[in-house]
Amino acid sequence: MRALLIATLMFGAAAAAVSSRPSTAQPATAAKAGAAAPSSTAAATALARALSGPPRAKAMLPLAHEARTQLNYVPMVRAGVPLDELTDAQQAQALALLRSGLSESGYASARQIIAHEDILREIEKGQGVANYMRRQPGLYYTAIFGEPSTGGWWAWRFEGHHLSVNVTHAGARGDIVAPLFFGSNPAKVLSGPSAGLRIQAAEEDEARALLGLFSAEQKTRVVIAPETTNDIVTTNKPKAEIAQFDGLPASAMTAPQKAQLRKLLEVYASRFPAAQRASQLARIEKAGVDTLHFAWAGSLDVGKKHYYRIHGPTVLIEYDNSQNDANHIHSMWRDPEFDFGGDLLRKHLQTVKH
Repeated sequence: MRALLIATLMFGAAAAAVSSRPSTAQPATAAKAGAAAPSSTAAATALARALSGPPRAKAMLPLAHEARTQLNYVPMVRAGVPLDELTDAQQAQALALLRSGLSESGYASARQIIAHEDILREIEKGQGVANYMRRQPGLYYTAIFGEPSTGGWWAWRFEGHHLSVNVTHAGARGDIVAPLFFGSNPAKVLSGPSAGLRIQAAEEDEARALLGLFSAEQKTRVVIAPETTNDIVTTNKPKAEIAQFDGLPASAMTAPQKAQLRKLLEVYASRFPAAQRASQLARIEKAGVDTLHFAWAGSLDVGKKHYYRIHGPTVLIEYDNSQNDANHIHSMWRDPEFDFGGDLLRKHLQTVKH
């Protein structure tokens, strides 16, 4: 059950890492280049059929299980079965399920985040961090909540340090992908063979491009606090709630500023599969792009602690780069209406016994 790390699949992200033990999360058979991603139902069904014994007991949970809405993005033991406890073939099937919930670029980023654990482990080992061995690509967990079926109600999650992909299959409505968390530590690798690597560069660069378009007067509205809260505001709460819309509304932006806001929004929307991306953007358009608010907290200087969010009736995007001397990114797409299936799934669980 020890699959060797295939660094070429990670665009070199983990090539510099010398593992303290073999990495287990990167089987070469995870997905064939150019092959179409499977549907989440097909991928989940294939994985469920392949599992037996303790791994199956860990992975297959009731739809009403409390862990379904317990999002976490720190290294910890969580519900589900870790990649470390799967065979190479089962690992590939778990990663195929992950791939079904993301776009090709989103899946590539997720694989980079997993491989980043090898880099972080070596950094912490060199710093003398006592528990550096908790940074392992094999410690990403897959959980399936309910019985996978095309027309049924069920859910799945792939989660570990700095990655949480939550998908609810809402009957005939299909998949709802939310919340979706991507993170990176270090945000920029400062030394070694991977020096300069930034696996979430666009999230910062496009936001700074937008910030640079604002006038001094506009920035007095955009910047809502001189310091960050040292993390995204909603953290891992089951329901994303920020009471008010802070910052500058898109209605008060110029055409070039709105265009750059859309470009930043697309950085996050591009993580979704095509159907989900189209659905989310259509809902934002229907609610009105002018209702979106852009807010910034912390320093305006590169390399200093900073935070921003895009907040509207149907979307809440948060980004924070505060920890580890502003070299540690947390970013999250939340859906105020449909996170974890929202009211749709709550009503279903109240009326249908699982």
